[in-house]
Amino acid sequence: MIEKCVLAGGCFWCMEAVFQDINGIIKVEPGYSGGTVENPTYEEVCTNKTGHAESVRITYDNSVILYNDILKLFFAMHDPTQLNHQGNDMGTQYRSAIFYLNDDQKEKTNSYIKKLEENHEFNNPIVTAVKEFTNFYPAEDYHKNYYKNNPQNSYCRYIISPKVKKLKKYYSPILKINKSL
Repeated sequence: MIEKCVLAGGCFWCMEAVFQDINGIIKVEPGYSGGTVENPTYEEVCTNKTGHAESVRITYDNSVILYNDILKLFFAMHDPTQLNHQGNDMGTQYRSAIFYLNDDQKEKTNSYIKKLEENHEFNNPIVTAVKEFTNFYPAEDYHKNYYKNNPQNSYCRYIISPKVKKLKKYYSPILKINKSL
């Protein structure tokens, strides 16, 4: 069955690069979620006045990859203990959030976070917001496939490449065959 989920884990370029070569992931779209402004631009979102987070909308085949596996990758590929930033990216648009689309996603997300906290997986409390999905606006075309289209960009080399290397090292069994990251 084909399903969707919407995640915000800092820069959407990073999240897109992490998820687009995972087996069972059909499509990863960078965009904006959780705010009040309709059809925001990147520049508007960067003002912190729209309420949106840089997000990815993931379309996946749950007969190949489960929602909990997506959560596992999400929490492994960003720091869910940083409030309103990831690394040097500062602002509410870089917050950690999961915008659940149904009660099942809400329950699984809350249960997964509880398990992480009980197991003390992180040194600090998890601040990932779990919010009901309200909207998703696709990002401008130049944001799509950003890492693949700009591998020599300094942000890509110093911020995204380490995440992709971590993905290859720890999650290679679930990567799409014959795809290079």
